[in-house]
Amino acid sequence: MTTFALWLVTAPFAVLAYAYVLYPLALGCLVRFVGKRVDFAAREEWPSITITLPVHNEERNLRSTLERVLALEYPEERRHVVVISDASTDATDRIAAEFRDRGVELVRLPVRAGKTAAENAAHPHLRGEIIVNVDATARPAKRSLKALVGAFADPTVGVASGHDVSTGGDGEATTTGESGYVGYEMWVRGLESRLGSIVGASGCFYAIRTWLYEQNFPESLSRDFASVLIAREHGMRAVSVDAARCAVPRATSLDAEFRRKVRTMHRGLETLWYKRSLLDPLRHGRFTLMLFSHKLCRWLVPLTLPAGALGLILLAWQSVAAAWFLAIAATLLSLSVMALRRSDASRVLRVLALPSYLLMANLAGIVAWWEVFRHEREPIWEPTRRPA
Repeated sequence: MTTFALWLVTAPFAVLAYAYVLYPLALGCLVRFVGKRVDFAAREEWPSITITLPVHNEERNLRSTLERVLALEYPEERRHVVVISDASTDATDRIAAEFRDRGVELVRLPVRAGKTAAENAAHPHLRGEIIVNVDATARPAKRSLKALVGAFADPTVGVASGHDVSTGGDGEATTTGESGYVGYEMWVRGLESRLGSIVGASGCFYAIRTWLYEQNFPESLSRDFASVLIAREHGMRAVSVDAARCAVPRATSLDAEFRRKVRTMHRGLETLWYKRSLLDPLRHGRFTLMLFSHKLCRWLVPLTLPAGALGLILLAWQSVAAAWFLAIAATLLSLSVMALRRSDASRVLRVLALPSYLLMANLAGIVAWWEVFRHEREPIWEPTRRPA
């Protein structure tokens, strides 16, 4: 029984260590020997682009976002902006219409159907050679658009992803752990880019060649994640562009971030299953190993946590050390749950920001797996309401 309990306790730590420590270390070693620097020079002639903004009830952020998008450095005659309103019920449509004379087109869904459905509806309105997606709350830097589109000067690049920078004020103390995680994620993507291809794009700011943009993509799946997989199916690669910086405001509470994590992971798991042929190492080699290590292994960590908790409970009956460890884990879990329901800047929550964020992310993962096992589908997306 003791051996079995030890195996249960070890499982989550082993998967976590591989996904978050050993895999990045292996990437770093490979980069030193076979990695190629990802440099994208400015182009003499810029391709035509369509910038898409899928929105639902974004009257608070849309005007400032459109002003920022229109101020991005890019030839105006080569740029087309489409706001896709997912049956918004506030002033979103009216605000978008105010920018009609500045080259902004409004596409409205009569019935709310979700983000992917909105993106599908935009397909007939896409004019550019490159499609650039920008979230309503994202804040790309002024020169980031040229940096992002410049990646396509390389004919092997099918998808280019921006470099997220998590931002927030003191009022978001409970979500400061998100900043550390986002920085870590961007570092890993940088390593993957130098070895060929990333395995997931930033949903807030990324670009894809128009001919890779599937018109009838399943509405319950994640297009930004799938874009990288689609590119790979066509023999193309996806890269993370460090110079394409995009500020992404943190959510105001771990509760909001929890709901986003559940939705993101649920859709990610469904998308990976839809494109599961890419997990065949005989056909896709290194990309399969990276996809398995970066995505699937991270998503397996929450699945092993209940088994680890059971093993710890079994050991606690036989070992004082295990009992103390169980008590500490239970305390951290309680504090994490408390943080989920608070958004103040208390000193305790500041100290526990990263542990609380990691615990929250794994709790969200358990919920996401439960929804997958129950075959739940949620195409209707509720945007994370971030600070203006």
